[in-house]
Amino acid sequence: MKQPRRSGAGGRGNRAKTPARRRPGIAGRLVRTSVTLCGLLLLCGVGLFAYEASKLPTIRSLEIPPRPPNVSVIDNTGAIIATRGEGGTPVKLKNLPPYLPKAFVAIEDRRFYQHFGVDPIGLLRAAFTNARAGSVVQGGSTLTQQLAKNLFLTPERSLERKLQEAILALWLEAKFSKDQILEIYLNRVYFGSGAYGVDAAAQRYFGKPAAHVTLAEAAILAGLVKAPTRLAPTRNRDAAEERAQIVLSAMAQSGFISDADAARALGVAVAVASPRSEGSGGYIADWVMDQLNDLVGAYDRDLIVDTTVDPILQAEAEQALVHRLAASGTKFGVSQGAVVLLDPQGAVKALVGGRSYAQSQFNRAVTARRQPGSAFKPFVYLAALERGYRPSTMVNDAPLNLRGWNPENSDRKYRGAVSLTEALALSINTVSVRLALEVGPQAVVQTAKRLGILSPLQANASIALGTSEVSPLELAGAYAAFANGGYGVLPYVVKRVRRASDGKVLFERQGSGLGLAIGPEQVSMMNGMLSQTLRIGTGRAGSVGDWPAAGKTGTSQEYRDAWFAGFTSHLVGVVWLGNDDNSPTKRASGANLPVEIWSEVMTAAHRGIPIADLPGLIREPLTAEGPPDMTTVDDGRPIQVQPRAASAEPANPLDFFRRLFR
Repeated sequence: MKQPRRSGAGGRGNRAKTPARRRPGIAGRLVRTSVTLCGLLLLCGVGLFAYEASKLPTIRSLEIPPRPPNVSVIDNTGAIIATRGEGGTPVKLKNLPPYLPKAFVAIEDRRFYQHFGVDPIGLLRAAFTNARAGSVVQGGSTLTQQLAKNLFLTPERSLERKLQEAILALWLEAKFSKDQILEIYLNRVYFGSGAYGVDAAAQRYFGKPAAHVTLAEAAILAGLVKAPTRLAPTRNRDAAEERAQIVLSAMAQSGFISDADAARALGVAVAVASPRSEGSGGYIADWVMDQLNDLVGAYDRDLIVDTTVDPILQAEAEQALVHRLAASGTKFGVSQGAVVLLDPQGAVKALVGGRSYAQSQFNRAVTARRQPGSAFKPFVYLAALERGYRPSTMVNDAPLNLRGWNPENSDRKYRGAVSLTEALALSINTVSVRLALEVGPQAVVQTAKRLGILSPLQANASIALGTSEVSPLELAGAYAAFANGGYGVLPYVVKRVRRASDGKVLFERQGSGLGLAIGPEQVSMMNGMLSQTLRIGTGRAGSVGDWPAAGKTGTSQEYRDAWFAGFTSHLVGVVWLGNDDNSPTKRASGANLPVEIWSEVMTAAHRGIPIADLPGLIREPLTAEGPPDMTTVDDGRPIQVQPRAASAEPANPLDFFRRLFR
């Protein structure tokens, strides 16, 4: 018997129907898609962030790189000749007027004290402003990001660099307080004109330390950071002042100053310091920097270098060279020159390495090596005197033929028998060559090196005419032995090196030199002979007032170089003129433009100085009636004479360095 079918929920026919699931609407799908995309973007961002972080040095090993040290080069009066380095004196935030750091915060990063190194609000605001303007008119980088870029990154503009900048900014914020970050920033940011740091900028543009700047000046400094070259008040005063107005307005809007303060600052006329030109002092500063590592080793603190330079003589030497070249350089086909002044002990009193340091930093006084021509002849004559010759010794001035080489006199005349004094004063080439052959070219080389010539010298007959190249500085150093009574010197300019922070002396020059290089008798004879150059010889255009002076002209082959090297018992001076490309001049010789410059500088340098004679000066007659040691040369063939013992024991140049670094 069939059971009746149950009714109710269990039956198929009466089973309750489940409500149909609603499919998500468009809005829901958009939300879900957006969340997914944001998650993916966040994941990609984190991955990219981690990847860029992995390319940076380990964060824990990062250190704020030390500020490159500054070096102040000082003359012998204590005045600054020039500075080298990238930063001014480090300043503490607490020592600055409060409105100065606030000016930078107002214009560069108004939310500096609210963000964590990267400012999302600032980024959005900058993006909106730039989109509305249709160009980039506002940046989104915080002060911390700018500092990170300056300390650790290159100026490259790329997305990768911006990410690295953000990572480093976060590290800086985690490691330092806001005030510390702002202080580091102010000491490192670039302000144009070679000024790094707010103190250097204040000195450069207003001639005062940062601690003393006014509100108006602070606004100009803060405005500079955006475009240091374009907005520099020394270049574009109007643009600098317009930018300063924007800074003052931003400070007032931020509540850092009142509207009245801003209005008063706008009404102040800011005095901008004139650019300080290094002039020829730049050559000295560069030379000092070349020596510094050898004198004190590696250094990481600011230094003060006291030099021997006399600022008055430096100015006189620069002015004489520049003015004479301007007046006569074209006439003589000369474009460059160098001047060196030493005291007889080797201290550099003035050094001019070219007619314009701004146009060319190549130091022709120290680095250039040129043929000295007849200015080298004193070493030939000294070698002869040390082997028994005397100023009155007669030598034949006649044509020479040395295996096809025919050295000639500049006037192509021959005088027959002449004394050494007359031959040197008149710069007779044939006599110089004969002497070099008779004493031996190697003896001439040894004599020159004993007096401090360090450049390579070729021991051949032509060395008698100055064909081996030397620098003006080392030629001046070699002539100093005649001026000081026979003691060899090596020129120097650094007197002392001190640490700027505490004055600790790191190097101080002690009395030292090459020792006795010329015997007293030879000094006396050489000074007598060289003084005749200015009396009856090629240097007649040169004089130092009433001061006894001596020297020698020099002209190289084809008039490529023109020299005058001369001295008193007070000062040694060398002048070189020529062209950097070694092209011939228009018959510029040591007897014209160089001796005129030398005379002008030396006369100025001796004003007010008590007159003193040259060491051991005894004036012998220009000719003699055949003394016992007379040597003559017949028909152009040199006669070899037996060298005699020198009256001075040659000093070893290495002794100088041993004493210097003992």
